[in-house]
Amino acid sequence: MRAASSQTAVRAPQHCNIAVADGFVLTEMAGVVDVLRLANRLSGQDVFSWRYLSHFGGPISSSSDAVVQTSIFPTQPDTQYLIVLGNADAEHPDLTMGVVLGRYSSRQSRVILLSEAATRYIADRGQSAANYTTHWENRAILRERLGLFETGAALAADDGVVMTCAGMGATVDMMLSIAALHLSSAAMMTVADVLLHERIRHFNTLQPYAGRAVHATGDDDLDVCVGLMQSNIEVPLPIATIATQAKVSKRSLERKFHKIMQTTPNGYYRELRLAHANNLLLNTNMTIQEIGLATGFSSGFARVYRTVFGMTPNASRQKRIGRRENASYGAN
Repeated sequence: MRAASSQTAVRAPQHCNIAVADGFVLTEMAGVVDVLRLANRLSGQDVFSWRYLSHFGGPISSSSDAVVQTSIFPTQPDTQYLIVLGNADAEHPDLTMGVVLGRYSSRQSRVILLSEAATRYIADRGQSAANYTTHWENRAILRERLGLFETGAALAADDGVVMTCAGMGATVDMMLSIAALHLSSAAMMTVADVLLHERIRHFNTLQPYAGRAVHATGDDDLDVCVGLMQSNIEVPLPIATIATQAKVSKRSLERKFHKIMQTTPNGYYRELRLAHANNLLLNTNMTIQEIGLATGFSSGFARVYRTVFGMTPNASRQKRIGRRENASYGAN
């Protein structure tokens, strides 16, 4: 994207509406607002203005219990950008945004959907998702519920009408690309420097767990094996196949895992899949059976989960729901 000229005259602010749902992700809000705030501070102008919106207005709590005051969505929006934050639950009713998105897109507003908001948009459209992206965690929901296997694995995707983004840390990259449209190159890079964001990643950059090379263990062979495991959660590969693809012997692989990771290849693979399963269990409405299938446990998932976490998957989910309800009651 071409940055604005450093000689650009003072002009009216770009208005941004930030839509939040109950349980919104605070990391994503900070990624949006801090870029806008720094853009204003470092350019010496009010380049951006913003306000928080929701379906019913009033206080909305984040997943970490921070609260923002919101206004109700306008029927005739007059804004350049609508940014919808994720909230760790793609099936949350507050992410039903069809009518709202229609109002904004019809008035030529730029619509940006993060993580679960992007997932919900893809699911509601119910068609090929190849031109969209979402956080890698949410792709399991689209696969299991809708059979959509072609969702992109990039940090962000732009179909010309709606921009979908993985959210989380990628929110900063996405917002810096937006800021580049309205700031001088020097001001934009200074914003990135203040955030200690040394490299603005291109939208096509692959997410971790979605095809990006892994460099985590300090051993090249082990990195390849871990990457293969991360890329094959739903249908686990036999350890012998992983060793063959990594071009190491199975015995050598076992020694490396024991020396560096203090576990066996099978043990590490199982823990990796269970960690992913636990995240789906606590942050989605997928059924226990769907989660088991999405993480490679075609049978015995509840037994394995209980062995590792000390309770059944259903008990773990109910405990999390109870915590959320107590937090919501406290906020009121």
